[in-house]
Order: sequence, then C-alpha cells, then structure tokens
Amino acid sequence: MARTKSPNFEASLAQLEELITQLESGDLSLEDSLKTFEQGIKLTRSCQKSLAEAEQKVEILLKQDDGELTTAPFPTDDEN
Repeated sequence: MARTKSPNFEASLAQLEELITQLESGDLSLEDSLKTFEQGIKLTRSCQKSLAEAEQKVEILLKQDDGELTTAPFPTDDEN
C-alpha cells in the first residue's frame, strides 16, 4: 500500500495559524467552526508527530558509542 506524503511541518503550521485566525474572527457558523476545529486538531496531531520524529532523530544523532546521550545548549543568534 502506498503511503501518502504528509505536508511538511512549516506548511501545516501556517495552515493551522490560518484556521486559528478564522476561528477567532467569530464569523464562521457553528457547523463551519466545528469543521475548522476538526481540521485544526488533525493538523496539530500531524505537527506533534513531526516534532516527535525530529526529536527521535536528534537523539539518535546525539547518542554516543557507549549508548549514553550527550546534551549541549543550542546556540542562539544572540551568542554569535
């Protein structure tokens, strides 16, 4: 069975932000609000899954040969 490619994280997040704006406007009917909310929940779950997968990849990359994880502070733009 072919697996459909999910939209990338950034596109999903942008779409989620648009849905939030629509819901916050108060201009949608109850039915449209529920459909928009349902779509937002699906996008949220998709984003959470993408973040969890990215976290797992980072942990694999940081794992040392002895099986221990190493952590280091993530440099910010202010530190440059």
